[in-house]
Amino acid sequence: MTVDNVLHVIAGSFVMISVLLGYYVNPWWFAFTFFVGANLFQSGFTKWCLMADILRAMDFKDEESCNKKSAS
Repeated sequence: MTVDNVLHVIAGSFVMISVLLGYYVNPWWFAFTFFVGANLFQSGFTKWCLMADILRAMDFKDEESCNKKSAS
């Protein structure tokens, strides 16, 4: 899986889990949902995402580097 794929899975999971926790446990969990959305919003403008950097440090590859390997 690429950084982009894993990033989408993590963000989607965080949103779904925090909505469930906000509904069933405590409404303050919706603040986490807001944080995830705000991070996605800012990364759309700045092209920088901390989670993507963490995933790259964990040796997940970017799509471009995966395409280069498969073309060889």
